[in-house]
Amino acid sequence: MFGARCLFLALRRCSSAPCPKHTQAARLRVREALEAQEVADDIKVQGWVRSVRSQKEVLFLHINDGSSLESLQVVADPTLENRDLAFGSAVEVQGKLVKSLHRMQNVELKAENIRVLGPCDTLVFPFKPRERPLLEYSRQFPHLRCRTNVLSSLLRVRSEATAAIHSFFKDHGYVHIHTPIITSNDCEGAGELFHVKTSNEAPEPGKDSHFFNVPAFLTVSGQLHLEVMAGAFTHVFTFGPTFRAENSQSRRHLAEFYMVEAEISFTESLQDIIQVIEDLFKTATSIVLSKCPQEVELFHKYVSPAQKGRLEQMLKNKFRIISYTEAVEILKQAPQTFTYQPKWGGDLQTEHEKYLVKHCGEVPVFVINYPYELKPFYMRDNEDGPQHTVAAVDLLVPGIGELCGGSLREERLDFLQSRLERLGLADTYQWLSDHFMSIPIFTVL
Repeated sequence: MFGARCLFLALRRCSSAPCPKHTQAARLRVREALEAQEVADDIKVQGWVRSVRSQKEVLFLHINDGSSLESLQVVADPTLENRDLAFGSAVEVQGKLVKSLHRMQNVELKAENIRVLGPCDTLVFPFKPRERPLLEYSRQFPHLRCRTNVLSSLLRVRSEATAAIHSFFKDHGYVHIHTPIITSNDCEGAGELFHVKTSNEAPEPGKDSHFFNVPAFLTVSGQLHLEVMAGAFTHVFTFGPTFRAENSQSRRHLAEFYMVEAEISFTESLQDIIQVIEDLFKTATSIVLSKCPQEVELFHKYVSPAQKGRLEQMLKNKFRIISYTEAVEILKQAPQTFTYQPKWGGDLQTEHEKYLVKHCGEVPVFVINYPYELKPFYMRDNEDGPQHTVAAVDLLVPGIGELCGGSLREERLDFLQSRLERLGLADTYQWLSDHFMSIPIFTVL
């Protein structure tokens, strides 16, 4: 009401007397300026200085605001230079966007005014111009490392990948579900959980006291919550943080990461799951390649030189499908010696997964029908003795190994209850009995 009254009074004053004319410079992001097809007379760009080069008759700046890997070149009169204008300083540049004579860039900003918004002491700033710091060095400065080319590129790629994944599921009719971060469920059953307690939680002697009246943990998976939602929406997915208390320093073991999970009701074929996974992989990858060409090229050049050909190969070829039993036989006949000897009934190790991908022509490989005892209770029994398997699938990709997995769910209530009782989980998952009475077959990705 107050804002509306002020607006009314301002309009009434303007109607009785001429309003002063005020033109404000159009603010552009660096990416927008670089993509501009036409020159512009009065624009304003804000960002951080990546380089300063002062000559007798001209001052050159390169500024970047994180919207693009490429920086915008600023051309200015040397009189606009001041002592705070240095690498790392935050600036606002106003001027004209003009065609550039340099063949490596389309436009440049001819500055009429340069304002230093935040100076930077180059002597103490950890990064230097024209240097490419090692990742180990950059990680020492978590509050500043996102300004480096590699890590800023990584975050832009991640942003586009996230948007592509959400877009894929939305376009295919999935409902996005926000599953709880704090939960009493241990979906993986591995015991590698972060226990959640209040800071002042002090139970009485001889008595357990919990904020939620039961032990609570940071989620390792939203899967069980999605299963409930799949009973109402048929196609659901979640994409959120998950936590694993695995005390390992390897790249494959993170304490916190984001995971995509999906559930599909009324699905009776493992092939349906395989098709969704392959389509999601190819769609998201293609979008990232089209949206972030410079960032991807940076990684191909300096971080993972061999990946460019692999990505092209993965996108243009159909993924291979082999059974777990076939995979074990391939590994047994391999000419190389593995640290972990392959045998039927054992887990596939990373070295096994990478070899299988190489054996299949460096294209992604789906491994299906894993041993019954290797997989969780909810995966559908294939009833295929003597080598007892379940309808499960893992996707192996070049250079990484396992990327994601899925399964048909065990929808037969007697099978499910029998296995839960053998595992001593019947009371914990009693709610599944009610849920499965009204839903036939569904899957997890």
